[in-house]
Formats: sequence, C-alpha cells, structure tokens
Amino acid sequence: MKLPAFLAVLALIVPAALSSAADKKIVLIAGKPSHPPGMHEFRAGMLLLQQCLASVPGVKVSVHDNGWPASDAAFDGADAVIIYCDGGAKHPAIEGNRKGLLGAMAGRGVGLGFMHYGVEVPANNGGPEFLKWIGGYYETNYSCNPFWSPDYQSFPDHPVARGVKPFSTRDEWYFNLRWPENQQGVTPILTARPSDQVRAGPYVHPKGPYPHILQAAGRVETMMWVLQRPDGGRGFGFTGGHTHAHWGDDNQRKVVLNAILWVAKAEVPKNGVESKVSSAQLAANLDPKPAPKKK
Repeated sequence: MKLPAFLAVLALIVPAALSSAADKKIVLIAGKPSHPPGMHEFRAGMLLLQQCLASVPGVKVSVHDNGWPASDAAFDGADAVIIYCDGGAKHPAIEGNRKGLLGAMAGRGVGLGFMHYGVEVPANNGGPEFLKWIGGYYETNYSCNPFWSPDYQSFPDHPVARGVKPFSTRDEWYFNLRWPENQQGVTPILTARPSDQVRAGPYVHPKGPYPHILQAAGRVETMMWVLQRPDGGRGFGFTGGHTHAHWGDDNQRKVVLNAILWVAKAEVPKNGVESKVSSAQLAANLDPKPAPKKK
C-alpha cells in the first residue's frame, strides 16, 4: 500500500479506536427473579434501560442478571455499577467479599447506583457503606414503603434533572430514608409531600403506621437523590421501580437514564436522554413467573 493511501486508512482507524478506548463502561446488575409478574422485573428493566442508552455516544453498557456477574472480571475498567435487585439481609452487594470489592471501586472513583429494593440494607451491614457510596439507604422500621402517587412538580438545577418534566406514577415509593449528617453532598432529585393518609399507611411491611412517620406530617420527602462523593466518585439512589410498566413513563425513565450517565461521568444531553419504548419492548424479557392464584 502506498504511503498516502495508508495514511488515509490510518486517519479513519485511529479516531475510531481512540473513541472506543474513551467510552465509559457501565455495568448494570439485575437481581434474581422475585414477586408476581410485572413486579421486580429486574432483568427486563435493566435490558430496557440498556436499549435506551444504546444510541448515546461514548458509553458501553452491559447487563448481568441473576444477582451478580459470573466473574468479577466484568467490573474491570468499569466507570459505573448500577444494581437493581431485592435488598435487605440478602442484598447481593453485601454477600461474601462484595462490600470490599465495591468499596475499592468507589475509592477509585467508580460511580454506584442502587434502585428500588436495592437501596435497602441492614443498618449494621451495608448501611455505613451505602451512606458513603450513594448518600442514603432504606432502614427497616425507620423508613417506610407505601404505595402512593408522588406528584413530582419541580426539579433542581442538576444534570440528572435535565429535560425531566412533571410526572406522577403510583408505585412503592420509599421515603424517610437514612441520610448522612446534614445530608452532606446529597442533592434531592425527586421530592414530594406525602399526604397524611399516605403517612398513616398501610406500608408494604410492616404495615404501620409508625409514630415518627406520622409526626413528620407536612414534610417534603426525597424519593431519588444523587451524591457527589469526597473521593471524586458519584452515587445515586432511586426508590421507585417496583412496577415494571412504569418504565413506560418517559420522565421516570429519563431521570434514571440521566443518573446512570451522570454517575459514570458521561455527558448528560442538555435535554436529558431522549428515548421511546413500545408496549412490545415493555413486554419483552419478563421473568417466567407463575400467574397469581385466584382467590
């Protein structure tokens, strides 16, 4: 090949290689199947979010299901790890040596995000880490989890809120979470004021009401937040996502897609991540679950 032709080919190859090398690597982890059909559809939800990010330049998104990647090598070079799963004492992030693994990644500035039940960990096993990693967590018998319809009307001047318009979905939106002192570094993204009826319950479990939830009547609560960590990394928590169909809401989907990019330190478009999903896409990849028994 003559030199001019070789240089022309090189001019096409090198930018593409450099662009690929600069891509932000985002790892999405979907929890094991649980709950009746249409609820806690972690795998289908993550695959849908992956599809919505496919057109965003500069990012590469992988999905790992059944609660954790088959090999920790999946995290090599990761810029962000997002976990959407069942939580509590069996939270996949606190099993074995995984707190140490995630803590080491956070120390290197890797972004972390947890969604729905995935924001719940025991106060003495994961709670201190979640405060550092994402700025808050759900604590049993302190936080509460009613089904209600928060009215999200206003949003902060923050990249995660770009292009998000007022919306409301009826779902299991947690509130009264545990925060660091003075909520240092935490920026609320989705906030609303629960009615007295919502505060009175019933909550999903335990049913309540809890006196301290009632005593906070009139207070604005936070259902999604972001954290700018002192280590340079970023985190977010999102308490919705119980009901799979709500990923069809353009604004709920957008605020989460924006958050995924932000914690990976990828550029959030000026109008947020634009995406559309069809009913067929929402119905795809659902976990095989038995239909609820008729009473």
